[in-house]
Amino acid sequence: MSIKVLIPTPLQKLTKNQATVECDAANISELLESLEQNCPGIKARLCDDQGELRRFVNFYVNNEDIRFLQGQTTSLQDGDEVSIIPAIAGG
Repeated sequence: MSIKVLIPTPLQKLTKNQATVECDAANISELLESLEQNCPGIKARLCDDQGELRRFVNFYVNNEDIRFLQGQTTSLQDGDEVSIIPAIAGG
């Protein structure tokens, strides 16, 4: 099952400057593990010490925020697109 993952610019140094990567995963948790295997160090940027997604990182599956789906257990299908969006604060 091939999932297209859109990588934000600040994390592209971990993906050899690739803006998109392909992963095989059945849900977001598996996707994080697949990303870590292919891009060592990326999971530490996305997850806390307990393996939970950091508050300032948003994941979207086909433009749907996973916080309003099933979070890290959100199912993925072949051909899905996952966007990783770091939160931006301003004032």
